[in-house]
Amino acid sequence: MLSAPLLALSLVLSVMGAPARADTDAQLAREWQYAWNFYKFYQVADPLPDGRARKSQSISIVINAPRTRVFKAYSDFEHHIGANPFLERVVTHSDTTKHGVRTKNLTAIEVIPLEPPVTLNTHAQQRLNLTKYCYEVDSWSTGNIVTHQKIVFESLGTSRTRVTENLTFETTSDLIDFTLSQGVLAHQGIQQGLKQRIESGEL
Repeated sequence: MLSAPLLALSLVLSVMGAPARADTDAQLAREWQYAWNFYKFYQVADPLPDGRARKSQSISIVINAPRTRVFKAYSDFEHHIGANPFLERVVTHSDTTKHGVRTKNLTAIEVIPLEPPVTLNTHAQQRLNLTKYCYEVDSWSTGNIVTHQKIVFESLGTSRTRVTENLTFETTSDLIDFTLSQGVLAHQGIQQGLKQRIESGEL
């Protein structure tokens, strides 16, 4: 789902130390609010502060299933468990719908296979447009890696759907190229995993 690039994170974590692990969902909710406030504050800055950079790339995949089914399965982050090799749990803090837009505040809990293993809490807001078959995700994770995603579902007929992910990554200037390349690779792997599970009827 959100999968911050592993090696970029390992570089950051080696300097910062492992992030504290939240023991309860209530603590995760407080972490989420702090991270969201931090994220919104920095999004006001344009151009970015010195030392920060932002890059984008789009990736697409065709799934042999109707758009309604693909949208429902693909946009449910619980289904990303297994497709994302690091994702262990998704905690939803709130889930509201207004004017056809469903907004979910959530935390993805990933375990990064370093030595010792590192638990990474990636905080996100997902906004699903239920009539236009698209959704957006803003997320922030350890190392101040920010991602913005817009995922669009295009019907190619009664039984085929093109899913296009428009991905934007923001981090320190020295890590942005690596973050982009590894982030794109991670999302391509998740796309393939979801495609296989949807087409097989598992989802």
